Amino acid sequence: MPTPPASHETQPSASTDPLAWRRHIPALATAAAGIRQASDAWDAVSDSFCDHDGWPTYEEEYADGKAKRDAEAWKHVEVYLAHAPEVLAGVRAAANGADYVEGPISDDLRRLRGIDTTLKRAGQIQHEWDQVMALMEGSQPGSLQLYESQAKEIRNSEGWHYADELSFQGPALVRAADYLVNRMDSDQPSQTDRTQVALARSASGNLVVVPASPSAPVAPSPPVPRRSR
Repeated sequence: MPTPPASHETQPSASTDPLAWRRHIPALATAAAGIRQASDAWDAVSDSFCDHDGWPTYEEEYADGKAKRDAEAWKHVEVYLAHAPEVLAGVRAAANGADYVEGPISDDLRRLRGIDTTLKRAGQIQHEWDQVMALMEGSQPGSLQLYESQAKEIRNSEGWHYADELSFQGPALVRAADYLVNRMDSDQPSQTDRTQVALARSASGNLVVVPASPSAPVAPSPPVPRRSR
């Protein structure tokens, strides 16, 4: 006899949870902060490598600083490639027309108009990187390490533009997602409320009067005597 499938009543699948995308929000918030931190750290020291006109005077240090910024930022771009599409779809499904016109997230929703292009272009860079690494699988260890380092630097440098875009679009996505999740949560009655409502409906629709059990058997009434005529 085949074994029945395991029950998932205590762990509903993501497909049955309309807010399953909420679990990605913390990762996106952390990634957005990471991109901003990498950018701020570079801005704090970049001028020290340049002359008064903004041209690098310490070219090696300047190049190393940019490469470090780009590498740090790209790690967070990869987080957005992994998590942002599902959150973005959830936000667009939950937002209504009025949210785009006015309200606390109207500006954030407008900022998201270009995020599809940002994610698409960043995804193309990641795809190209994967292809390069696949081609290098048969290389000698020394050559592989050299080519991989160069390819990473190129990928990170090309990806910085999209990391910079996400430093503005990413926080907007997080804020909009947080707001919509909280609004949907507040619109849904609590489990206790739902249970009480269900019980009330059941009781009102199925009224059954149960007679009380007699404490002792009732004796039959004596016959009424007939009058003789």
